[in-house]
Amino acid sequence: MDSGSALYDYVTPTDLLEIDQDAPAVEAIARAAALIRKGAVVAIPTDALYTLVADPFNLQAVRRVFAAKGRESLYSLPLLVTDLMMAEELVKEPPVRFNLLARRFWPGPLTIIVPASAKVPLRVTGNTGRLGLRQSRSKTASALLELMGQPLVATSANVTGAPTCSSGIEVFGILDGRIDLVLDGGHCSGMGATTVDITEPYWRLIKEGAVPERDIAECLKQA
Repeated sequence: MDSGSALYDYVTPTDLLEIDQDAPAVEAIARAAALIRKGAVVAIPTDALYTLVADPFNLQAVRRVFAAKGRESLYSLPLLVTDLMMAEELVKEPPVRFNLLARRFWPGPLTIIVPASAKVPLRVTGNTGRLGLRQSRSKTASALLELMGQPLVATSANVTGAPTCSSGIEVFGILDGRIDLVLDGGHCSGMGATTVDITEPYWRLIKEGAVPERDIAECLKQA
């Protein structure tokens, strides 16, 4: 387990705030953003189940994400972005395949693993230099990203090895005391995001979710 687990010592009991995930209150989004700016870890509903979000440029916050999940720091943490323009700032020499996939499937449940730019802290990439990026269809995620004006760490809201949580109450029950806030938007019906790696000469499916492998293959025929 990552040494960041010691950070549990000063995490206060987790707050639970009910929201309408399709039209989250401005006050709820502002509260989550204020906490994230202070290094907090917040759980939100997305189009790919519940997700933990945090500031990727705050290394203490990054450590707390690893600690909350009980995840070793050699793994990378995906990031949510508002649009393709924000994503391109995080990619080192964006490959043609990246633009093809992003323009076809974003916003949506597809995480694209790319070579990370120097702007991304190496710790976020798990010291691999590779980074997963996604633009979500979630109104909650979009509102939070717009208010923050920056990308956010976005990893599944669960303990590593366990299923991703599909409700705010479930997240609260599992991660109470490990994270700071749960924006409870009720049940998420998404399948989870598909993950594809395009850092090598040949693309590779890492995990199949809501976007089928055949659709990715069809899209990348143009590359």
